[in-house]
Amino acid sequence: MPQINSGDFRKGTKVLIDGSPFDMIEVEFRKPGKGQAMYRTKLRNLLSGKLIDVTYRSGDSLEAADVNRANGQYLYRDSNGFVFMDDETFEQDSIPIEAFEEQAKFLMEGAPCNLLYWNGQLIDVDPPQHVVLEVTFTEPAARGDTATNVTKPATVETGASVNVPAFINQGDKIKIECATGAYVERVRD
Repeated sequence: MPQINSGDFRKGTKVLIDGSPFDMIEVEFRKPGKGQAMYRTKLRNLLSGKLIDVTYRSGDSLEAADVNRANGQYLYRDSNGFVFMDDETFEQDSIPIEAFEEQAKFLMEGAPCNLLYWNGQLIDVDPPQHVVLEVTFTEPAARGDTATNVTKPATVETGASVNVPAFINQGDKIKIECATGAYVERVRD
């Protein structure tokens, strides 16, 4: 594997540490008055999600991780996990339920996703930034409740619950931000 010199450390660089792939989240260059330059990094383990802080000296190097991205789509959920298909190779891979359950609550079958592979194994999935889902249940707005920013819970077609403005009704389509589960806007047909 190629080596990455500390001078080439950048946010988003994928490296191997003790045989596990890590993503550089932050890189800070420090040059003290005397002595060697230092690179303070914050790294996220791509397998476990654990964050670590490590400082490297100028001239240090790390092994590059064999990580690649592919476009894919969410197919279905089975007893082993969530199944995704690579759009180019049509290969199907799954991610354990525990690793992806929170992100998958807004995904419908066929939703596009970005897949992250390490050594040919699917290790992470980025869901789409926004999805449009239909509201299957919500209480009607209370009459006269016109204060600003009044919200109420609503259930969408995937079964997830979202806080929505009071004017949203059952059957409306709404745009939701997948990362936070926040209501964005009502979508008109």
